[in-house]
Amino acid sequence: MGKSELKIEIDPAMVAEAERLGVDLTTAGLAGVQQALARRRNALKSDAERAADARAWAAENAESLKAYNERIARDGIFGEDFRTW
Repeated sequence: MGKSELKIEIDPAMVAEAERLGVDLTTAGLAGVQQALARRRNALKSDAERAADARAWAAENAESLKAYNERIARDGIFGEDFRTW
């Protein structure tokens, strides 16, 4: 699939700062559009779809979550002895 060309206007100060910091505006723009699409897709999901996503995430990460919980049970939370609440 080919790519579409898009003309946008950006504040010159932002362009100068991006150049100074080595930010590739094409890559940054693409990443921004991808993030906006992901947020919009998520916003359009029903509560049931979000719940299904959460269950799928928990299933995919069950091993890591179990290991984390075991470590906390065994070693406690870092800095817990300094808490005042």
